[in-house]
Amino acid sequence: MRHDRLTVLNALEAQGVCPVFYHSDLDVCLNVIRACAAGGAPVVEFTNRGDFAVDLFGDLARELQKTNPEVVLGIGSVVDAPTAALFLNRGARFVVSPCLVPDVARVCNRRMTAYFPGCGSVTDIGNAHELGCEVVKLFPGASVGGPDFVKAVMGPMPWTKIMPTGGVDPDEASIAKWFGAGIVAAGMGSKLITDAAVKSADWAGIEAQVRQTVAAVKAFRSR
Repeated sequence: MRHDRLTVLNALEAQGVCPVFYHSDLDVCLNVIRACAAGGAPVVEFTNRGDFAVDLFGDLARELQKTNPEVVLGIGSVVDAPTAALFLNRGARFVVSPCLVPDVARVCNRRMTAYFPGCGSVTDIGNAHELGCEVVKLFPGASVGGPDFVKAVMGPMPWTKIMPTGGVDPDEASIAKWFGAGIVAAGMGSKLITDAAVKSADWAGIEAQVRQTVAAVKAFRSR
């Protein structure tokens, strides 16, 4: 699969759920990411946490390119351009920030790579559009107004593509509320990939939870 910007954006919107995950152990990461892909969510955001995360990401990306070329691995929690460049050079297919960082947008644009900046206001969203960001990450999703905020933005700016992280649960009621408001995808972390499942190495359980959540989004959209 080609991993150019347009393909990545389309794949993210199609699956609707973006698993967000970090662990310091390479094998745990590989198992979790493969479970997500098998469950119908091959677009995965690995978060930039702790020392040597960039080295771990490089090992992950190299291995997955060989064994699971369908996986689209991106990097989250990036707050400066030099860090974005480090991950882009290790195979990151998209970059996510908790805030809007114009320099990161420019670095990603130079490499024709999707950038999802964290936005908490209409001004942030307008600035992100000006910088060429197709999808904005509403963050922290529940704290900045939730589905009501999304609905309010879509009125005057119906072209906006919003992906909240924080506040979207992997259940039908939450999915209906958020997707009904107009989001294109949702980032989901520990509620989708639970600590208990990771600790007990329940990869099949993670795959089942992801599959169920992706199906719930699909079912809501088809209605």
